[in-house]
Amino acid sequence: MLLCIDLGNTNITFGLYEGDDLRCHWRIKTDHHKMPDEYGMLLLNLMAHAGRQPQDVAGICMCSVVPPLIGVLDECCRVYFGRSPLTVDTGVETGVKIRYDNPSEVGADRVVDAAAVYRLYGGPACVVDFGTATTFDAISRVGDYLGGAIAPGIGISAEALFSRAAKLPRIDLVCPPHAIGSNTVHSMQSGMVFGYVGLVEGMVARFRQELGDDMRVVGTGGLVEVIARETDVIQEIDPWLTLRGLRIVWDLNQ
Repeated sequence: MLLCIDLGNTNITFGLYEGDDLRCHWRIKTDHHKMPDEYGMLLLNLMAHAGRQPQDVAGICMCSVVPPLIGVLDECCRVYFGRSPLTVDTGVETGVKIRYDNPSEVGADRVVDAAAVYRLYGGPACVVDFGTATTFDAISRVGDYLGGAIAPGIGISAEALFSRAAKLPRIDLVCPPHAIGSNTVHSMQSGMVFGYVGLVEGMVARFRQELGDDMRVVGTGGLVEVIARETDVIQEIDPWLTLRGLRIVWDLNQ
């Protein structure tokens, strides 16, 4: 089996592939203070709950936007699975030509997403990733990564609101009954959920003007379903897109 690891600022996502099938997947909180042994025991427990053993893992592929944790997860993999991961970086074949002014500035997860979207859905395409940041990535008709846009994520925007406005409570990020909130909680939910719906619809419209009317829109990330339920511009919902991309990158490098 192939173990795929998407190491993000807020969450780490793990997936176990058997052939082309994603058999298991888990999402845990990124913790800069955890040691390799702690991550190792956590992952082994998750696998054991799914009836999997470390010896089932024949390969590991990882992408990361958290450089300080790359070594931690690398050591975790070496100690508990007996192998180092293929980490997506310069020199790793992804099948994606990067047209950014400085290609090294593009996060590995965005490149992996581009590889997955072009293989699975074709181009031109726009990937909307609801993670720590809300990112919009443009993939050309021939699969090149063109660039995109980066906005604050829903979670960190909400956290900033809670911490900077003393009278505003913490809220669940769910859709309120109406856009016009009749209480503080519903008003905040309206601003966060419908506000981000407006952001997505506006950015997608601008990307479509530049990429063409046949542009596909693929949504991914932990909060994709919250927003996708409130708009019809997201045509495909693929919460595990990065894991699927890591599977593709692994195959290209064998």
